[in-house]
Amino acid sequence: MMTETTKVVRSLTGRVTSDKMDKTVTVLVERKVKHPLIGKVIRQSKKFHAHDETNSCKEGDLVTITESRPLSKTKSWVVKAA
Repeated sequence: MMTETTKVVRSLTGRVTSDKMDKTVTVLVERKVKHPLIGKVIRQSKKFHAHDETNSCKEGDLVTITESRPLSKTKSWVVKAA
């Protein structure tokens, strides 16, 4: 009995903070988390390097990135939609 396994691809939405590298952009992803003790909603942010094959993303653009195989030491995300 063979069962189909579908791979869930993670995707994040963020803003491009740097497009100075060739075919690579830096994307700032912000998420809101409730503090476990205080209960206040806090913004957490993290930067990801993402592959942009066509160099079409500019600084300030809102993009969606998806996880992929490691493309370099720091890059394992690909720009899906600009």
